[in-house]
Amino acid sequence: MSETTSTPRPAGTRIVDGPLEPPSSHGGLVDVFRRHYLLRLLVRRELSARYQGSALGLLWSYVNPLTQFLIYYVVMGVLFRLHKDVPNFAIHMFCGIIIVHFFSETFNAGTRSIVRNKSLVSKMALPREMFPVASMLVSGYHVAPQLVILLIACLGFGWTPDPVGIMALLLGLAIITVLGTGLALLFAAANVFFRDFSNVVNILTNFVRFGVPMIYPYSIVHERFGPAAQFYLFNPIADAVLLVQRAFWVYSTPDPAQTIRDHIPDNLFPMGLLGLGTSLAILGIGQWVFSSLNRKIPERLNS
Repeated sequence: MSETTSTPRPAGTRIVDGPLEPPSSHGGLVDVFRRHYLLRLLVRRELSARYQGSALGLLWSYVNPLTQFLIYYVVMGVLFRLHKDVPNFAIHMFCGIIIVHFFSETFNAGTRSIVRNKSLVSKMALPREMFPVASMLVSGYHVAPQLVILLIACLGFGWTPDPVGIMALLLGLAIITVLGTGLALLFAAANVFFRDFSNVVNILTNFVRFGVPMIYPYSIVHERFGPAAQFYLFNPIADAVLLVQRAFWVYSTPDPAQTIRDHIPDNLFPMGLLGLGTSLAILGIGQWVFSSLNRKIPERLNS
């Protein structure tokens, strides 16, 4: 009879009997931030790729919002003379442009992120949610200097910070970060199967700037629609714009108290919290859809 021999194991060796899983099997967004070193590499890679061979580099990220600002200011501020009805109309509008640009860039770039990085998605074992999240962080990287410019401009008008304004800024940025990432996850997965979704996103983001109080004040919505204007505040992006305007624009005006009474809704913070809750729900839906389609993504990309 032959005896079965086994290789002795070192003392203290622990054997775990568990199912085998592919390296890319993951815990969703939790796994993305657990592997933050890979996320940093992706963000640096996207930034360097975006400005490779460019003479102006990062300055190009300000050309689009600057041209939008000049166009809207000339049309709405000069031709339609809204600057007479809205104090510091330029600051009011720039607050909205920053938020809309942050959302649009996160949504657009995140939707294309999987298809644009298909070689990495197919060959590397990493959480695929990392690509839309990296797009959001790159968008945030561009927003930070714009906020600094806004802050400097507000200081020139005598702006002083207040605790309520700081909370409003943090809540507004949180809404856009969560909402943009959630929609990017949802549409990035869908765009792998039907490339039309990237064009749909371009169309949707064109409507965003007209659905928020950026080139017009919220007071106009309230005057035209009365109590029905509350439905306008169910748009989380509109809430985020108003919150950032509360943080910067209000206290750059000659009479902040009057500006709040005339142009800021009374229930802004409750609606902002509702907008954050809605954004978290969309993030959960986006994560669920992305996880459901995750295993089919490499096969579809290579077909």
